[in-house]
Amino acid sequence: MQNENLESRPRRLTPVWLIAAVCAFPLVGSFVAYYLLPPGERINYGELLAEQQLSDFVLPRLGGGTVSLADLKGKWWLVQVDSGLCPERCRTKLYQQRQVRLAQGKNMDRVERLWLIDDGIEPEERLRRAYDGTWIAHARGSSLLAQLPAEGSVRDHVYLVDPLGNVVLRFPANADPARMVKDLSRLLKASRIG
Repeated sequence: MQNENLESRPRRLTPVWLIAAVCAFPLVGSFVAYYLLPPGERINYGELLAEQQLSDFVLPRLGGGTVSLADLKGKWWLVQVDSGLCPERCRTKLYQQRQVRLAQGKNMDRVERLWLIDDGIEPEERLRRAYDGTWIAHARGSSLLAQLPAEGSVRDHVYLVDPLGNVVLRFPANADPARMVKDLSRLLKASRIG
């Protein structure tokens, strides 16, 4: 009889160990996911910025009129800062922004593009026609430029401004447009504003 009790004891502990392992698995899995696979590296391509509301501004628009913070509210904005001469890198960003917007399909009307000229030089007419629909404003000396956080030059990046006027994402220099499309698509899908 004593031999039977000794043999059955490990069998009774096996279910307890299995239950403990099943309960510990989510805890261990969440630890691994949080510390070894940080969510920021897997979710968005653009750098998520600390919430920063743009202060009010009014800038002269190319072709007449103005652009202000009130104009930005209610839509998502892809914003770039460049010279009016618009060298090759500037033209690439303009092209990418147009394509990223078009790739949003039925949601493309929720996205606008803004080119801030930081040197007061007028872009050539042919270039303006090629990127028709892009808002172009003179921002030389404007405090708005200082509100766009940059690594290096503000000209290196494309920024995403949300419908409330917050700068939310900064895309890297030489950004991958396919990954920009994914970031913007996710935001548009999740957002109930703009």
